[in-house]
Amino acid sequence: MKILPQIKMPGESYSQEFKQLNKEERATLQSLKNHVGFLAGTVGERNMFVPNNLKDATVYIEKIFRAQGHKVSSHAYILKKGLSRNTVVMDFFRGLSPSNFPAGNKEPVATNIEVEIPGSIYKDEIILVGAHYDSVIGSPGANDNATGTAGLLEIGNFLSGKKLKRTIRLVAFVNEEPPFFATKNMGSYVYAQRSRERGENIRGMISLEMLGYYSAQKGSQKYPFPLGLFKSDTGNFIAFVSNLSSKNLLNDFVKRFRRLAEFPSDGVAFPQVIPGISWSDQRSFWEFDYPAIMVTDTAFFRYPYYHSREDTPDKVCYDHMARVVSGLSKVIEDLANEPSLPTL
Repeated sequence: MKILPQIKMPGESYSQEFKQLNKEERATLQSLKNHVGFLAGTVGERNMFVPNNLKDATVYIEKIFRAQGHKVSSHAYILKKGLSRNTVVMDFFRGLSPSNFPAGNKEPVATNIEVEIPGSIYKDEIILVGAHYDSVIGSPGANDNATGTAGLLEIGNFLSGKKLKRTIRLVAFVNEEPPFFATKNMGSYVYAQRSRERGENIRGMISLEMLGYYSAQKGSQKYPFPLGLFKSDTGNFIAFVSNLSSKNLLNDFVKRFRRLAEFPSDGVAFPQVIPGISWSDQRSFWEFDYPAIMVTDTAFFRYPYYHSREDTPDKVCYDHMARVVSGLSKVIEDLANEPSLPTL
């Protein structure tokens, strides 16, 4: 049976006036602000071309997860030869300090960071939430993607100490940005490949990609053709995006978000050839036939400071972001405790 694109999501998007943030949401807001401020302000640009900064980000993420009571695993891998390991890139890495390389090896190494919360009943069924913690070359990466990383950390805080029926994994991926994007050197590609080789039952992957920018102005939201013919031109919503094969996960997740969260939302399931559909770590899981979706403020279709030096912490809408992350946290808990998940 042919799978068709989908532009209308199940349930009703939140359309009322926002209530005041409650005590927990205010605490979430402050923590999000602290995380983004440290990653994009104190650390700044963080990628393999500024290895000390990337290491500082790694240490911070591990420290926060451990402070929440989680056991943290770091998964290092050596970059494969290929387009993102061409002569220019490799010459650059060879000029870096040995901190980039594993002991006894003169090859660049990258690290994914993982927390696993084992399920009490459906232990072998995994819901994975991921966000890349690197930034593009030349940018401090506040919205892209310190906001996604901060969201991941706060979901970890929300789930800390909870008894969950299904296993949850929280993974901070490295090397999502160019020159590694869409290559086998993406941290998420390495992770998804390993998961498939191990036969892991990942029921759904949720990629957090830019969660921090919203606008109530008409004309603030753009789209790739043909989506602009059907969608709102006001960028005040959080978007959920999938390819055609992950439609079931998309519909299930949006339905839960609209039931549990009080924030405007929209979504689409479209072929990967449409610009933006595959622009994050969910693409790696599609490569290995895992259902995966992206949660996003839609990047440069809305955000004017995308991939620039002006992507700084002061541009983030923390009130709105706190509402989104609080809603996402509830959805993840709901998925973890669902007695019987449908086919996603």
